[in-house]
Amino acid sequence: MKFFDFRKRGDRRPAAAALRYDPLKPEPPQVLAVGRGPIAEEIVRVARERGIPLHEDAGLVEALARLDVSEFIPRELYAVVAEVLAYVYRVDKESARS
Repeated sequence: MKFFDFRKRGDRRPAAAALRYDPLKPEPPQVLAVGRGPIAEEIVRVARERGIPLHEDAGLVEALARLDVSEFIPRELYAVVAEVLAYVYRVDKESARS
């Protein structure tokens, strides 16, 4: 009998997601884009081109990939996305000092 591990990802292509968040509005972060392979590469390229900080978190990307574009993130992801936003704010602050 062969053991099959359902936790293994079958799709090894790179994945990426983009979020929009305005701290002055009451809405949670919103999914702007999500994709794999060439689409993920394009998301990363555009972010780099526009100076948007990047953060790698494979688990978060997998969770975001299950959401529709323009959907607000669910409460279950608030804590992990808050950590990412804190990272982005630190990077922005450090960039402003340079």
